[in-house]
Amino acid sequence: MAIVITKRNIILVLAGIELILNAAMLNFVAFSTQDPTLKGQIFTLFIMVIAAAEATVALAIIIQVFKHFKTSNLDEVNKLKD
Repeated sequence: MAIVITKRNIILVLAGIELILNAAMLNFVAFSTQDPTLKGQIFTLFIMVIAAAEATVALAIIIQVFKHFKTSNLDEVNKLKD
């Protein structure tokens, strides 16, 4: 969570979001070892699909933002009025 809040590079923020999703998946798998219905593993697979789609869309947006603003600094991209 600290990476998402403190970093100003778009790629590092995306990596922080991916780390948060991976931590959630790890928790679901760890806690579902006590559940015989495997709901934690199924939900983890769902999170993996969502994370892959999120990464694809986010990288496409980052590429377009970089082409427009010529920077990956979030402070400079903050002004979307141009």
